[in-house]
Amino acid sequence: MLTKVFGSAVFGVEAQTITVEVNVDQGIGYHLVGLPDNAIKESNYRIAAALKNKGYKIPGKKVTINMAPADLRKEGSAYDLTLALGILSASGQIEAPEIHKFLIMGELSLDGSVQPIKGALPIAIQAQEEGFYGFILPEANAKEAAVVGKLKVFGVHNIEEVIDFFNNATPLEETVIDTRVEFYKNLDFPEFDFADVKGQESIKRCMEIAAAGGHNIILIGPPGAGKTMLAKRLPSILPPMTLHEALETTKIHSVVGKTKNAGLLAQRPFRSPHHTISDVALVGGGTYPQPGEISLAHNGVLFLDELPEFKRSVLEVMRQPLEDREVTISRARFTVTYPSSFMLVASMNPSPGGYFNDPDAPITTSPVEMQRYLGRISGPLLDRIDIHIEVTPVPFEKLSEDRRGERSLAIRKRVAAAREIQTARFSASQSVHYNAQMTTQQLREYCPLDTPSKTLLKTAMERLHLSARAYDRILKVARTIADLEQEEAIQGDHISEAIQYRSLDREGWLG
Repeated sequence: MLTKVFGSAVFGVEAQTITVEVNVDQGIGYHLVGLPDNAIKESNYRIAAALKNKGYKIPGKKVTINMAPADLRKEGSAYDLTLALGILSASGQIEAPEIHKFLIMGELSLDGSVQPIKGALPIAIQAQEEGFYGFILPEANAKEAAVVGKLKVFGVHNIEEVIDFFNNATPLEETVIDTRVEFYKNLDFPEFDFADVKGQESIKRCMEIAAAGGHNIILIGPPGAGKTMLAKRLPSILPPMTLHEALETTKIHSVVGKTKNAGLLAQRPFRSPHHTISDVALVGGGTYPQPGEISLAHNGVLFLDELPEFKRSVLEVMRQPLEDREVTISRARFTVTYPSSFMLVASMNPSPGGYFNDPDAPITTSPVEMQRYLGRISGPLLDRIDIHIEVTPVPFEKLSEDRRGERSLAIRKRVAAAREIQTARFSASQSVHYNAQMTTQQLREYCPLDTPSKTLLKTAMERLHLSARAYDRILKVARTIADLEQEEAIQGDHISEAIQYRSLDREGWLG
């Protein structure tokens, strides 16, 4: 007897339906074809034990299973439940005339319980688009999949519940959530607040500008100056995520199994990988491609602490995604693309010893050591960072003050107002949403300069030997400063302030 059941495979952040054809015939043998990986090939042992512990069995006949399309590589243990139900139906152990209306996924334990899977949200989206009536999956993933409307989602704890559903019409409990209610329920204010930061008013100003325009920023300062503390608070002043951004972010985290039954992710991600991270772990890839840290930081912040300590090859592979805001992983048989629109926040010591340019510390670094240290970060990568700012230690008088600083909520309101101006400005564009994303043509259109401002910028370019990309960065930052001040045109003081935020372009850094 031949039965067809349906599962799904995730490639990138999109899913593709897999048809599992199970045929039980005279003879002896178990044949699984259709390019399954080792985890799928081992599924017959898990399925046999799970069925036996529930009073069923794999029939002692010739069982042939084809996973179509047969030329597409399948991976993972999430097909256990799909294969088990196909075998039960094809062997006549359950009556399931409507099994083809459901997409079924889940990993089986030996006792028949169903374990969580990865990629539940993109699978649910694909199931809805293809017109499936329902999606049966582990209970731990049900809330995540139920974000998709017009698709009935049934979370199960063990295979016995599914067998009873098809065999005896015992109803499964449908998981229903209101996407908007779920989104706003999770939209809590971040735990870190700028009010906890003593002093550092100029750095907070830089952070506000970076958040308002989506600009990449690097913090340069000695150990203990507060670089990490400031970076962790940046998400608290970013505008709240939109529902569309939340869905995008949740899809990526779903693919790597990081949602933990959280439903819709409403907080902007903050990723802080260790400096020993590999190229693949940062940008994504592998034999079976997975999103890297830059994609997990999509719509949020990627924080690289001690930037010069990262391997140069790791930093160089990040250059293209910083420009394109997506990363493409190519393999011989397929290509996947992951979104990676994130704010890069980096920090570094000003020298190997950590105290270069500190008047109170002895000079222990030679010019040669300094050049070698800064040489770990390429010029093209630094050019892609809009704001370079020095962070100095906070004096005792400031640390001992009882007065709290301005709350993140107040800063966020100004940032949100500036973002609204940019949203209106770029409303006709599909790919540009804030100033940091502006194209060359948009720079000419939205960043015209008067004669004094042009003269000021020309002088800075010549003295600092800035590249053409640095010129663009200064204009973008100046545009953001003007937006924060609700100014229609860029003024000279906006240009002057933007030029100040190019610390690493100054000759003093070369000793």
